[in-house]
Amino acid sequence: TKGKDPLFAAYDGSNCPTLPQAKRESHSLLLDRGLIRIERPWPAKSFNGKPIKPDFTIEVVRDPNGCNSGPNYGPEAGKISVYRRPRPVANMKYLLAVGFPFDPKQGYALPLDPDDGKPQSGNLMADNRAGNLRIQMDDAAATHLQMLKALSPAQRKQLQDFELRIYTAMQVTKAGGAVDSGGAKAGPARLRDSEPGALGSIGEPVWSEFKGWENISADEAAKLTPEQLTFRQSVARGARVFREKMFLITDTAGINSRIGFGNPVRNSCVFCHNMSQMGNDVAPGQVDLGTTTLPFADPWDDLPLFKVTCTGRPHPHYGKVIYTYDPGFGLTSGKCADVGKITLQSMRGLSSRAPYFSNGLAKDLRGVVDYYERRYFIGYTEQEKQDLVNLMSAL
Repeated sequence: TKGKDPLFAAYDGSNCPTLPQAKRESHSLLLDRGLIRIERPWPAKSFNGKPIKPDFTIEVVRDPNGCNSGPNYGPEAGKISVYRRPRPVANMKYLLAVGFPFDPKQGYALPLDPDDGKPQSGNLMADNRAGNLRIQMDDAAATHLQMLKALSPAQRKQLQDFELRIYTAMQVTKAGGAVDSGGAKAGPARLRDSEPGALGSIGEPVWSEFKGWENISADEAAKLTPEQLTFRQSVARGARVFREKMFLITDTAGINSRIGFGNPVRNSCVFCHNMSQMGNDVAPGQVDLGTTTLPFADPWDDLPLFKVTCTGRPHPHYGKVIYTYDPGFGLTSGKCADVGKITLQSMRGLSSRAPYFSNGLAKDLRGVVDYYERRYFIGYTEQEKQDLVNLMSAL
């Protein structure tokens, strides 16, 4: 369409609106890594538009696309452009579920919804800039849709009713067959019918949906092809690895600090991916895995690079100066300690939405496992890596 399809809209579907929109290279971040341009105000503003005084400064080290410099874009224009993968509009009741009366990562009470006064989960958006669907819709209408007037209450209700009815999960795998057969209890119907917000460590263990595939009887095995049997056994092992393989989590803001659980802390994947049925965080899930921040992130020349300098207390793990492709939650809170934090995602329907992480760092599910391996020196065996890949492909 030479950039004329709405997917490639100049505002967010191109690397920058100032580029020639009919050229493929002007949309390379979307076409090659599935990234959408997100424009954030700087300095940060609260959900009601009030300015937040930040405790760090932002300098643009590299601006390959032109959307972080000049009179109309960048810090001097009061705007920061970052590039992120869109999040699935599905399984919303889990993302909005509140499992704790406070934020155990920060030690604060949960923020209250300005519309109904109830606590907010903090898990709706990558940078937690909107705590409920109404604010998220208004933000999307004004930015991504470039609407000339606000959504009406009737339009918001129609959108919310639609979104809350969508459930996404794998139903049938090519190698293993239906994920709700042979004793397994996965799939989207289970998501629809289950209660959200349950902590797997005190309720139904995360990915125990596949417990029925751990000990497949001889009669059941006789009904399966060798490929199906092998895959199902692998998925069941992967669920165990996910829950039980311990490793040292180090220098990770949102886990080892602010209050923190110690640095390092020894735990498994379910320490953060702890919600039954979903694999996201029951607590507000802003965590810095290093996927957007040097030295852990891959070196990418086609993304903007920012130099963040803390003007108050240094970052607990990076120090006073941080180089990042996306300051993440720091663009919302204005706090240096939050730079690089990205809200953990739902893990359902993963096979259909590569590449992974907020900036598309991992091109496939094996890349996800490999990133965690090199970030935390976990020591997975080759079998464990493949079992985890097979597990994630069945979610």
